[in-house]
Amino acid sequence: MAFGIDDAIAAGLKVLDKFVPDPELKAKAEAELRHDLMEWDKAQLAVNAVEAANPSLFVSGWRPFIGWICGTAIAYQFVIVPIGTWLAAMASIIVPEAPKLDAQLWELVTAMLGMAGLRTFEKVKDVART
Repeated sequence: MAFGIDDAIAAGLKVLDKFVPDPELKAKAEAELRHDLMEWDKAQLAVNAVEAANPSLFVSGWRPFIGWICGTAIAYQFVIVPIGTWLAAMASIIVPEAPKLDAQLWELVTAMLGMAGLRTFEKVKDVART
């Protein structure tokens, strides 16, 4: 599940509830928090748009590159190695154990899928910018 602006605001409000007892001060801090997070989100969207429009593959292509690397790594770990090992065993060929990928790959994949989930959410809510 993706972590969005609303989740960040909710987390910030929990902190405010614990440390700011005065309701008037809490309301002011909440307004500032919402404003700051929304400004940060707008700034990040602007950066994303500039990156995506850049003609250099090294700037605009880094997200697809990471996606392809993650997809290839998952295919290697969960499709190629198991099937290759099975086929080698069926053919009575002894092969050394293939290297295993680090579990941190899943952190990267879930982060990328979470961003894809945010994009889908934008499209469903009809607020997609492109």
